Amino acid sequence: MPWRETRDPYAIWLSEIMLQQTQVETVRGYYDRFLAKWPTIADLAAADDGDVMKAWEGLGYYARCRNLLAAARTIVREHGGEFPREFDPVLALPGIGRSTAGAILTFAFGQRHPILDGNVKRVFSRLLDIAEPVTSKAVDDRLWAVTAQLIGDAPDPWVHNQAVMEFGARQCVPREPKCLLCPLRTFCAAQAAGTVAERPVKVKKPPVPHKQIAVAVIANEGRLYVQQRPHEGLLGGLWEFPGGKQEDGETLPETVRRECREELGITVQVGRKIAEIRHAYSHFRITMHAFLCVQVGDDLLIPHAAIDSRWVARDQLDSLAFPKANKDLIAVLMGDHPELG
Repeated sequence: MPWRETRDPYAIWLSEIMLQQTQVETVRGYYDRFLAKWPTIADLAAADDGDVMKAWEGLGYYARCRNLLAAARTIVREHGGEFPREFDPVLALPGIGRSTAGAILTFAFGQRHPILDGNVKRVFSRLLDIAEPVTSKAVDDRLWAVTAQLIGDAPDPWVHNQAVMEFGARQCVPREPKCLLCPLRTFCAAQAAGTVAERPVKVKKPPVPHKQIAVAVIANEGRLYVQQRPHEGLLGGLWEFPGGKQEDGETLPETVRRECREELGITVQVGRKIAEIRHAYSHFRITMHAFLCVQVGDDLLIPHAAIDSRWVARDQLDSLAFPKANKDLIAVLMGDHPELG
């Protein structure tokens, strides 16, 4: 992995953020392209927000990207563009928690800081056969204490932290861990108790809500209306087609008309459904229903919730950063649809 072959704190920081909630193979291409476009912290800090969000498009969890950009600007403003070498200033940067700060300082500067990511939690919850949820404060405190003691005794903190993380990623995996080949088998309390498959203990999640979303594809002289979400909150700063969640008792066309009135101050005639797209987020699922629409009446279109809006030609939509479901819709819109001009 390229981020394990460098001691550049910027590159290591970027990889640690990208790898949160994202598979290694997915990250690799994004990581290389990102560093090629913005090779230094100063380059990233000076970048256009929209360009950075576009480069992040498809990785998901977009708050990571917004925090990365905010942190880069903080580093330039408060640290002269040099990544700080002390723990507290690193921890104070947007989007960096205790484990991420420890990982950056260990892998970039060889400092002794414990790491407690998901892989490490799984390894020690099995080695110690911890029967309480790993999300509890008591277990969290215990694991931090254990990892801090071990890193303090380690001859090489870089090798130690890397080894534990890789051990969790390759050997002590969530499903079907390779216990028969495990070098720590004789030291593993969960192996002795026969509870490996039950560790780590997790709190049962509630059912995942499924939301029906209706959006309007409004065409005008060959261009489509899109708007930019506020920077705060879910999918902040990304572009989208106007619309929203179906309320109880509404038909989907009624949802489209209501949302266009509330969001844009206009009345639309709802035409045929052009796409039905399903997508899953971390805490809910959506089915997005897209309808071709035409504005009726003379009301001035004024976006009430968006921070920016544009009429964009179909072949120019790819220049903006959209959430995954909207990207799938754009792929549909690129087909043969005479109504769109």
